[in-house]
Amino acid sequence: MKPVIVPFFIAHQGCPHTCVFCNQVKISGAAETLPSAAEMLDRIALYRGTAGMRDLEAAFYGGSFTNLPVPLQERLLAPLQPLIEKGDLAAVRVSTRPDAVDRKTAEFLTNRGVRTVELGVQSLDDTVLARAGRGHTARAAEDACRILAGSGMRVGLQLMPGLPGDSPAQALATLRRAIGLGPDFLRIYPTLVISGTELERLYRAGDYAPMPLSGAISLCKVMLIEALKAAIPVIRIGLQATAELRAGDCVVAGPYHPALRQMVEAELFYDLMAKLTSDLLPGTRVILSCSPVRVSDVAGQRRANVGRLRSTRGAEIAAIKTDPSLSPLELRMETDTLIRMGSMLHDLNHAGEDASHAC
Repeated sequence: MKPVIVPFFIAHQGCPHTCVFCNQVKISGAAETLPSAAEMLDRIALYRGTAGMRDLEAAFYGGSFTNLPVPLQERLLAPLQPLIEKGDLAAVRVSTRPDAVDRKTAEFLTNRGVRTVELGVQSLDDTVLARAGRGHTARAAEDACRILAGSGMRVGLQLMPGLPGDSPAQALATLRRAIGLGPDFLRIYPTLVISGTELERLYRAGDYAPMPLSGAISLCKVMLIEALKAAIPVIRIGLQATAELRAGDCVVAGPYHPALRQMVEAELFYDLMAKLTSDLLPGTRVILSCSPVRVSDVAGQRRANVGRLRSTRGAEIAAIKTDPSLSPLELRMETDTLIRMGSMLHDLNHAGEDASHAC
């Protein structure tokens, strides 16, 4: 079972630069302060009351944890040590910058129960990193991955396609280079224009154009399928839909949608449906079967895939049935005369052609 994450936001703490896209306070609603020991213990106890048999894992998000002064890192981690020793807390995870990781840091973290480090890589293109104000090169991310993996920690990489100077081809090159680093998981956050950032100033001055939502979906579906084929989980696509993001003054522009991941996966299922029905006669009635967790993705938002298949392929979807024997990446199509199986892993090969129109 997946652990229950107990989140603590340390917005902007430990960050030596203000990147053009970043306003953590706006995104998370968290104050630029560090949680006290009492606050952390109370929240962990609260989560323990509803976690059942699942493990708890404390997580520090929003800032650059390993760039904090070591005494502050100690202050945050020390109250958790008794819980880890008793088994009340399984592990800790932290988010940080690639250039704030070295062997001494990795040793410090592993000795204090940190088992996962998420790196804000954003891009592995040095020109894009420079324009984003990151203050490091792609080499820093590669070095950090090797150090952390060599210390036995799980490594997650956060990618931000659509930054200034980026393109679909460059974003896919970043993805493939990231896959080559062997991370344990990825997060994909298409770039948004958040109020109060340098990116907002560039956008309003006409010097930056964000991806449209349709472009982000096209790019993310290619990124997702390539990651899946490399057996690397993508645990999030798009920022989590917080109350702050839903507020009218937070997202100025860009491909924000609270169900972005579902839209990406629905698009992939449409591609699979279109392939399975490509040679059917107009008006053919089909029955689709999928994993029980995929019915809404197959149908699409507001059953958009059903109508789209009718208008573009002439196929009529008579029913969408569930079949627990199918994996979440498979689809079965039946007509009166034939049965076909399809899989995202084996039957979709976008190779970047859909992403070419993303920006």
